[in-house]
Amino acid sequence: MNKAAATLTQTPLEPTPAALANPVKRYVLATRPAFLTIALAGCLLGFATALESAFFWPLALLTLFLAVATQAGVNVFNDYYDHLNGTDAANVDRLFPFTGGSRFIQNGVMSPRQMLLYALALFGAVIAGGLWLIATRGAGLFWIGLAGLLIGWAYSAPPLRLNSRGLGEICVAAGFLLIVAGADFVQRGAVSAMPWLIGLPYALLVTNVLYVNQFPDRNADLLAGKRHWVARLEPGMAARGYWLILALAVAVLIWLVLSQRLPVLALISLLAALPAAKAGQVLSAHAAEPARLMPAVRMAILAAHLQPVLLAAALVWTLLA
Repeated sequence: MNKAAATLTQTPLEPTPAALANPVKRYVLATRPAFLTIALAGCLLGFATALESAFFWPLALLTLFLAVATQAGVNVFNDYYDHLNGTDAANVDRLFPFTGGSRFIQNGVMSPRQMLLYALALFGAVIAGGLWLIATRGAGLFWIGLAGLLIGWAYSAPPLRLNSRGLGEICVAAGFLLIVAGADFVQRGAVSAMPWLIGLPYALLVTNVLYVNQFPDRNADLLAGKRHWVARLEPGMAARGYWLILALAVAVLIWLVLSQRLPVLALISLLAALPAAKAGQVLSAHAAEPARLMPAVRMAILAAHLQPVLLAAALVWTLLA
């Protein structure tokens, strides 16, 4: 799609050079901040799993910054590479600001080179802060941080382009599980199996955010050769994948409680299944109608925030009670 065509399909809420003349506002919004709080929720869960060992406010604040900066860098990289493969330019079914990218390149707010340099700068800041944390808290954190950066880059970037090869859901689940494990490690100063287990339901719910978002992007992704599972399957069949991921998230949480790895109070986090199920109902009913999927996107995002926050609160309450 050429620039003129992109302008014709631009929605009123999308960014424009005139509206984002302020550079601070421009660079903040380029990171797609609507999604960044999901990383914060994962950090809170990681802090809660380590609370029985230790909690250090300065380290927690730095961890929050690095988690958000990492996710922001991944989002900007994704915008850059989706510009190169043409999917964002061709996406006329997008539900801004949740799908179809930030539109910064397509609407002329920032150049592709600026977006690439910005993504590299964000990853550079994460590496600098991560190295300090590694020196302070232990070398084991190196592998968690390295895995997170590599997954975030390889998700979109050639030659790997893991999302285009049907591995995007695994990347998202692993990446956000690393946030929980990393936050726990920074506080605990050692490796523990608990954050990896306890973080699984959260990671799966975040995966479903990606999964729902791929439905409005499906047609454009097919044109660009992005062969994720939503693109490979017929929409009605693909919608069943959402329910499978949700069922797995619920089953893991119940298993963690039954095996006494989590307190019974942790079941309160199953309240997140309510908006998640609502998202699934909307998706199943309108999988082939992108314009009607905004409620599903919003409910999936709500579930991905609610579950880790409620679970973290249950863990803290149980520890302090």
